Amino acid sequence: MQAVETDQGINMDIDQRGASPLVLLRNRNFRLLWVGEAISLLGDQFYLIALPWLVLQLTGEALAVGAVLALAGVPRALFMLVGGALTDRFSPRAVMLASNLLRMVLVALLSVLVIGGLIQLWMLYLLALAFGIIDAFFFPAQSAIVPRLVGKEQLQAANAVIQGTMQVSLFAGPVLAGTLIVLLGNGQGGQDLDGIGLAFAIDALTFLASAVTLWMVRDGGPAGVPEDAGEDESLLPAIAAGLRAVWNDAALRAFFLLIAVSNFLVNGPIIVGIPVLADTRFAEGAAAFGIIMSAYGGGSLMGTLLAGLLPRPPGRVMGVILGAIWSGLGLGVLALGLISTTPMAAVTAFAMGVANGYVVILFVTWLQRRTSEDMLGRMMSLLMLASVGLLPVSNVLTGALVGLNARALFVTAGGLMVILVFLSMLNPAVRAMEEGPAGGTLAEGQVTG
Repeated sequence: MQAVETDQGINMDIDQRGASPLVLLRNRNFRLLWVGEAISLLGDQFYLIALPWLVLQLTGEALAVGAVLALAGVPRALFMLVGGALTDRFSPRAVMLASNLLRMVLVALLSVLVIGGLIQLWMLYLLALAFGIIDAFFFPAQSAIVPRLVGKEQLQAANAVIQGTMQVSLFAGPVLAGTLIVLLGNGQGGQDLDGIGLAFAIDALTFLASAVTLWMVRDGGPAGVPEDAGEDESLLPAIAAGLRAVWNDAALRAFFLLIAVSNFLVNGPIIVGIPVLADTRFAEGAAAFGIIMSAYGGGSLMGTLLAGLLPRPPGRVMGVILGAIWSGLGLGVLALGLISTTPMAAVTAFAMGVANGYVVILFVTWLQRRTSEDMLGRMMSLLMLASVGLLPVSNVLTGALVGLNARALFVTAGGLMVILVFLSMLNPAVRAMEEGPAGGTLAEGQVTG
């Protein structure tokens, strides 16, 4: 039983064995966190659509898009573990609050520069670099705050609520942002700068809303993590132990390699290549970009729901099933290089999203069950690093190659992805996906297939 704070400040005993989203939302602290994150996640999609579109309008060069995204991605990957260490030493709420306020200032400045017609490419490079550094501190804190606000028995339901909200934002946000840019663009010289500037302004306001809700959260809620958790632990030896655990395990080594390379081959073409295709191949322009990315987000939500509703495949065949579905991501990337209409591209992106969402949930659940409880935190950090570590390189390389021959880039990346999955399936440990001792709860959805 756990005491949960209601709106009136009255404590209520909740049987956490029967935890549900409705029960979670009776927890004032979690409800505030969820509302703030839902608003902020929607705003993030405005930023992620507006930024590459702005670079294309300013330069017309896909390489510049990749460079800007890489300048945000490199420090995000490099400082991720540092951000996790600081989160352990300080309150996750304090780290998230500071991060949101700083990002609000940066995006608001960007909006003013764009609307005022003062924006230049070098400014975007500096802003992207600063944004990436701040992100590196926010994401570990975001993962760490939920255990402070809910009990252990509620963690799985809480993570599902956050992940489902994230997928809904991926579905709704891009199409709203793309439509806004088209409707409010000034249309001069093919540049939609007014709509882009307003999209950034909306994102800044969502950071403010999230900061307000975080300010109202009372950190260290029911069954929270001790404030000094991890304070005396040495960072480098702990990281080394996690690295050894992955390297000495044949299945983990193969899967982490597959995650890293698949993010390199899939996410780069999606993030950098699709806006280029929308600008050069699809008649709808920015709206096509938003439609395709929304379709991918909707598919991811569907895949997440399917993974939660369908029975988990037996361990002896799970690797084969996940491998077959995982290869669908490669086939989707290959198909995008050949498709010439927005509806077909949206259907393909939706199917890719379903595959990604399903694989993510099942893989993370398997990793939870396999990893010992005292290693889950480090395993999560390494999983996040594998998910984002090669993304900056992928963004730059995609930006350089997509301008030369977009079709060849998508076909080659997709084909390599399919081959990589097939080679991984030759490993018996990967096909069987044997489980070890049950571990703690790991936040779902933090890895992309």
